[in-house]
Amino acid sequence: MVNTGRVGILLPQPLLRGRRRPRVALVGHQRTGKSSLFVAASSALPQHRLLRHGDARDECVVDIGLEQISLVDLPAVGSLHAPGSRDLRLLEYLLWGDRQPAVAAHEDDLPAESFDAPDVLIQVVDATALQRDLELSLELCLLGKPLLIALNRVDEARRKGVYVNGRALSEQLGVPVWATVAHMGIGVTDLFAAALEAARVPALPPVRTPGPHLAAALEPLRSLLAQPAVAQSLRVPLPFLCVQLAANNEYFLQELASHLPQLLPQVLAARAAAARRLPRPLPDELHADRHHQAAILFESVSRFGGTAAAGRWQRLLDGVFLHPRWGLLGSTLVFALVLVVVFEISGTIDAWTAAPLVEWAQQWRPTSTPAVVGRAVVDGLIGLIAIVVPYMLPLVLLLVALEEAGIMHRVAFVVDRGFHRIGLHGGVAAPFLVGLGCNVPAISMVAATSSGKERLVATLLLAFVPCSARSAIILAMGGKYLGGFGVFAIFALTFVVLTVLGSLLARRYANVAAVGLIQEIPPYALPRWRPVLARTWERCSDIVTIVTPLLVLGSILLALLDHFGADEWINLALSPVTQWWLGLPALLGVPILFGVLRKELSLLMIHQALGTIEIVPPLDEVQIATFLVFITFYIPCVSTFALMLRTIGMRQAGFSIALSVATALSIAGAVRLLLEFWRLLCG
Repeated sequence: MVNTGRVGILLPQPLLRGRRRPRVALVGHQRTGKSSLFVAASSALPQHRLLRHGDARDECVVDIGLEQISLVDLPAVGSLHAPGSRDLRLLEYLLWGDRQPAVAAHEDDLPAESFDAPDVLIQVVDATALQRDLELSLELCLLGKPLLIALNRVDEARRKGVYVNGRALSEQLGVPVWATVAHMGIGVTDLFAAALEAARVPALPPVRTPGPHLAAALEPLRSLLAQPAVAQSLRVPLPFLCVQLAANNEYFLQELASHLPQLLPQVLAARAAAARRLPRPLPDELHADRHHQAAILFESVSRFGGTAAAGRWQRLLDGVFLHPRWGLLGSTLVFALVLVVVFEISGTIDAWTAAPLVEWAQQWRPTSTPAVVGRAVVDGLIGLIAIVVPYMLPLVLLLVALEEAGIMHRVAFVVDRGFHRIGLHGGVAAPFLVGLGCNVPAISMVAATSSGKERLVATLLLAFVPCSARSAIILAMGGKYLGGFGVFAIFALTFVVLTVLGSLLARRYANVAAVGLIQEIPPYALPRWRPVLARTWERCSDIVTIVTPLLVLGSILLALLDHFGADEWINLALSPVTQWWLGLPALLGVPILFGVLRKELSLLMIHQALGTIEIVPPLDEVQIATFLVFITFYIPCVSTFALMLRTIGMRQAGFSIALSVATALSIAGAVRLLLEFWRLLCG
């Protein structure tokens, strides 16, 4: 690196991504948590591809920092010692991918599509049934590929009083071992980082020597198979091929007879000679030796009994936040607690800050054009204070503190599967929660933490998340005139719309590459206030640099329109929407338009347009419900749109406007028709 006086970042060389990204395959027995590990790292829409004989594999690209891997979830394997037809097909893929050697050229069921052989193998083992899985580990060590062990379900093993020393297992087996709890995301980040390093600097696992009597018996067969012609024809590592032929594997014996017939009699003779030197049949001796080695390994790295007092409260919290079923309840409680705390605090802060400023500004009634502009500037700044100080800052501050404590990472992991249904990752859970306060910092968080399809879909969906301004309108109007059920129905409708739109947008952008994201599960920690404050400012800084100028300029523009009497023309232009489609009075056109600047302005201007504080009887319940539904899904405020321009570009920001208008019109119109029909039935 050249010293230019600047602080530089050393990047790994070569950078493994794109065409250079390694292929990492997950292998293991059934019920080891292999698929849970894949789900913990995979994209929302992994590729599901058929292998031969009806088996399938899932594959996706996963980002690991600046680098990538292609992660493949292969079907469960039974045994490589005496492989059946399904295990044999899996073995072919592990050895050769779609590039079969010459011995397989005559087969009818060759791969139908391209599939590179994996560069790195990750065997997922069950810590509660370790000895069984260690036999497969010994078999995989013979394949001549870098191997890592994911020691999964260590939490269940601990509850059963079984403690596995991962470091000792790694030293004795000669491969990296990482403890994981796949369904909770624990240890997943370190595991895949190690897999990436194993691809960069390949290190083959050592081949464990069988017992002395068995090794001596197999030595003539091994020497015979060490001929270059065998390696060139079969392309199988010598230790593995020796074991397979000694175990009388029909597949390799038939291929040897077809392509190296002159060698077959010698192989059979060497095999028979080895069998005569042993007290039991050769396949039984091989199995017994492997079983014995696995048992010795298991006994040397495992301990039974005792208690696990250290870290008990952390495990109890993980049982709440990361449990496959109860974790969703724990996440919901966190969301509810955050909203209750923030909105309780927000009401107090608003009464101390924005409310006095609004009351003071209402006393200023300008008549000249310069005074109108001055009042508009003041209104814009007051509106900024009303959003940022009471709602945004407490919400972002509390969420950042929860991230520093390690809570939000666990919430994101638990809701990951739910977000997968709409083409997103659980990593957007925090931005969606921030969006309940204000969409602007939420979009900033998405831009900083995601990319590609996830960033695009999440940004478009965030425009439909009811921010504090929309929620205030729903609670103020709906709570007073529609009751608690009406308010609940509107928020429930929002959830349904977000789910449906998410699925549709995931299909629309199906051609955009979906990249997997590993949810890191850090240890619990007490938040440190200096990093918390720094990250809070980082996420709110766009308000000062982007939103403030646009909010003030928009306020000036709309104030001038009102000052020169353009409101009547606006109402007339919008009457086809307000009167004909929504069934609202035409004079509500201006309040709807002002909602582009700030949503709560719509509520304030309704009272001005109707000339009364009481909305009923000028509006009936159907009109109030229709207006609230429309304003909930209507164009996001100008601040949100401005940030969209910067993060997803003009084209997609314009599509967001069109989508929100179409959604608001269609859903509000449908709600109006349903309520009118219901009123006729009950009337």
